[in-house]
Amino acid sequence: MQTTAMALVVCSISAGTASAQGQERLSPPLLQYPQDRVPSFNAYGLPGLVDMPTAEMAPDASFGATVSHFGTTTRATLSFQVLPRVIGSFRYSLLENSNLPGNRDGDYYDRSFDLRFQLLKEGTYLPDLSVGLQDFIGTGLYGAEYVVATKEIFPGVRVTGGVGWGRLGSYQSFGSTGTRPSNDVGRGGTADYERFFRGDAAAFGGLSWDMTDNLRMKVEYSSDDYELETTRATGFDRKSPWSVGGDYVFRNGNQLSLYYAYGSEIGAQFTVLTNPRTAPVPGGNETAPVPVSPRRADQAADLGWTTQPARQTQVREALGEALDDQGITLEGLSLEADRATARIINRRYNAAPQAIGRTARLMSRALPDSISEFVIVPTTGGVPASAVVIRRGDLERLEFDAADAIYDRVAVVDAVGRTPPVFADQYPKFNWSLAPYFRYSAFDPDDPLRTDYGARLSASLEIAPGLELAGAVSQRLGGTIDEATYSADTQLPAVRTAAPLYARESDTSLDRLTLAHYGRPGKDLYSRVTAGYLERMYAGVSGELLWKPVDSRLGLGAELNYVRRRDFDQGFGIQSNMTPSGEIPEFNGHVSAYYDLGYGFHTQLDVGSYLAGDVGATLSVNREFANGWRVGAYATKTDVSADEFGEGSFDKGIRISIPLNWALGSPSRRAENITISPITRDGGAKLGVGGRLYGRVRSDHQPEMAKTWGRFWR
Repeated sequence: MQTTAMALVVCSISAGTASAQGQERLSPPLLQYPQDRVPSFNAYGLPGLVDMPTAEMAPDASFGATVSHFGTTTRATLSFQVLPRVIGSFRYSLLENSNLPGNRDGDYYDRSFDLRFQLLKEGTYLPDLSVGLQDFIGTGLYGAEYVVATKEIFPGVRVTGGVGWGRLGSYQSFGSTGTRPSNDVGRGGTADYERFFRGDAAAFGGLSWDMTDNLRMKVEYSSDDYELETTRATGFDRKSPWSVGGDYVFRNGNQLSLYYAYGSEIGAQFTVLTNPRTAPVPGGNETAPVPVSPRRADQAADLGWTTQPARQTQVREALGEALDDQGITLEGLSLEADRATARIINRRYNAAPQAIGRTARLMSRALPDSISEFVIVPTTGGVPASAVVIRRGDLERLEFDAADAIYDRVAVVDAVGRTPPVFADQYPKFNWSLAPYFRYSAFDPDDPLRTDYGARLSASLEIAPGLELAGAVSQRLGGTIDEATYSADTQLPAVRTAAPLYARESDTSLDRLTLAHYGRPGKDLYSRVTAGYLERMYAGVSGELLWKPVDSRLGLGAELNYVRRRDFDQGFGIQSNMTPSGEIPEFNGHVSAYYDLGYGFHTQLDVGSYLAGDVGATLSVNREFANGWRVGAYATKTDVSADEFGEGSFDKGIRISIPLNWALGSPSRRAENITISPITRDGGAKLGVGGRLYGRVRSDHQPEMAKTWGRFWR
């Protein structure tokens, strides 16, 4: 079970703004990839025919959500085109009227992951050729492997043929590649490599025809005999290996599919497609920046202002007001004869270079002409992360050139020793918000999706630079999360499986109340100490130290936490760390390595002790986009065995971050974060403390700025 403050609303967000890519006859206006074709998606939520796979790939970075139903089977699938030739998916399926072990009143829920790799790309003579692993991490209910080829033989007409093993080798097999081990599900969640491409092999195939701009027809021959569904469930009768169907492709790329499957069932599905690289509002709808103001040559040597305090105050006030109109706060300003250093807070722009560029433009208009060098120091939470040094002459000369031209002339350096003090009137700062919240709990065996909704009051008091008191209180107005059943069936301390006890105890909860200090103890170093009610389940103290050079792709960090379990009513009380299944250790922590691999991929490795006292490591891999989108996966392995961990064998999941500026077109630094975990157990659980350092500082460092520098002149 996974609980988060964000709704699982990928479909609803995407439905109005989804984009896909295709040939000219299928390409919706939002798409800019006419060389790519949007393939049909099958009932498994991957490029395919009706139920069978094809060798096709979606356009790079495509994100899809598919819901399909036929017979006694309903499947909900999230897919992501990880690389141009690699696509992956996570699926949650329902088999109705089943007597499978673990069913709930005849309903059996199953989680599975798929991967497909394209070995050959279609050419004049060669077809697309792909190899796939279906349900390779899970219970194996849909376990299969396949090799498949697809080729366009006439304009719009594509033929597919393949060979499958496992489920896809179960009907009219023509040979065998050895004995396929029996499906030992165990706790699920692990890959059974010994089964891959073993056992009976059978052929499948089909044809698709793009009849019009919006209509596609398809027919297939299936090598899946659906033995499990016909013998362990009622209401489905496989009469034929043939299925026929059709897709209606909407103008925004979404697909509605209808089909007649296996000679007995009418099915339907809907696929929502979007692509992080293609914004619903291309270019955004923010106001245009002011132009650079060139200096007057006859005033460049005038230093009279340096002896006029009133003039300096006037400059500060004018620059501060102008920046505030642009969503940027001027926290401090130091003026020298030929250099000005501005300490700023970027309140509005998701891309740091956009805030830097607008600040530089306004400095050119407000500062005396003798100043030839601008130093801009962005801060987060009162802590400076870098200093961007820009020659004023370069700003004037390159205003109408590409952003790369001025990037080559800019220096991004550490802010230690370069940061001016804050103005005396800047602190304390008080901020508050009142907003609705939506929380979900997924994959509960008794109910696949539980939700809560209500109102949350959040507030923060920045007492001084780097010192913040913050908290949030929620009032639940309705939902079903409190109805979840608490199970003491765990061999580890109940660090996360006790979540239902917190959900049902009180409708009013103190989500967090913390005092945090952020600092710069030295060059390349950042620090954080957070104390108080750290999250909904734990209070305590968390300390962190990060080494991250401003020009490096590598960061190293260490975190140590002291935790006490909160009372179930989520008020101010603290209870014993003793649970029915064991005592929660008071200390946990990790050492971490962060590395930007390039090409949009970022990795994080955490090694240490987790909440339940187990020791191990978490590997996270994200694909990140310049507009703020992030799609990634994580896996945690500790010294807890699969039997001790329970269902799922080990902790793993998918993370998605959708920036609001992408969805709305308006400047915003906010993002909606979604975490999808097949099942939440106690092994590999981490403390949910906010404000971790790496995420706060990396956007203002050179490697990240380089990715979005194209917005410097925006």
